Amino acid sequence: MKSFQKRNPIPIAIAGIVVIVLGIVAALNTEDLPIIGGGTTYQAEFSEAAGLQPDDEVRVAGVKVGNVNDIELDGDRVRVSFKVRDAWLGDRTTATIKIKTLLGQKYVALDPVGEGTLDPGESIPLERTTAPYDVLDAFRDLSSTVDEIDTDQLSDSFDVLSETFANTPDDVKGALNGLSQLSDTIAKRDQQLAGLLKNTKQVSGTLAGRDKELVKLMNDGSSLLSELQNRKQAITAMLQGTQELSKQLRGLVDDNDEQIGPVLTKLDRLTGMLQRNQDSLSEGIRRFAPFVRVFNNTIGNGRWFDNYICGFLLPSVGPLNEEGCNVK
Repeated sequence: MKSFQKRNPIPIAIAGIVVIVLGIVAALNTEDLPIIGGGTTYQAEFSEAAGLQPDDEVRVAGVKVGNVNDIELDGDRVRVSFKVRDAWLGDRTTATIKIKTLLGQKYVALDPVGEGTLDPGESIPLERTTAPYDVLDAFRDLSSTVDEIDTDQLSDSFDVLSETFANTPDDVKGALNGLSQLSDTIAKRDQQLAGLLKNTKQVSGTLAGRDKELVKLMNDGSSLLSELQNRKQAITAMLQGTQELSKQLRGLVDDNDEQIGPVLTKLDRLTGMLQRNQDSLSEGIRRFAPFVRVFNNTIGNGRWFDNYICGFLLPSVGPLNEEGCNVK
């Protein structure tokens, strides 16, 4: 058998490149692989998307089992593709788009009913799916509907009804008068109501546009509260330890009060004496300065003392000290 050094390097290089490319393709599509992938892909038909987005959760009995892959229009219905991991789905499984948060985020809820197993090649039909009415769409439709109301004509209609039933019993007359007053109020507040509904529409649009940021903020707040809950015992133990430490310190001070008291009294006397003699200490330091300066000169020329001793020899001994120490 030939060694790699003696083989043709071109086929080896081509085979290596093919293996690397296959590895990269497999790494980029790990969720679609049959064994180690992200699960089995199913499809469901809905009458409308109802705000559902790719990557939204898929749940069975409230437990997340997968995510939405794709949403596409298929004629008069919406086809939703999703993956499910580690969950059994029956051949009569139903799918419902439900609201996950108050901000309008959705998820797909599956009810795995049936005797057989759901075929991944067959879509869950439209009669076994349910799409909710979006709250944001409701506000938008309300705003559009109110804008189209002719408030003046509505007011006139209520006035005509009130005049027509003028001779009716008091109970009916009071109800119609109330309707008339209500119509007048609506007519007078037409601009304010229109502005209110317009602002409501803008708020709902802003919340829909900032859905992910607000959801992330709430999730972060939930994580913070969960962490504080997890750290509750540690925080409680720290506070109890601090309280116990304060008790021990208080007891230490009480036990050593007889020894610490005289020491503090003497320290106070010492500081008072230094304060009273502050001027004398300053004067002593000032007069000590020339001595320090002269002493530094005696040892500043090297490893010896540069000095002389006056009076070591008497003047009568010889010519070394004829005048004595009185020379100025």
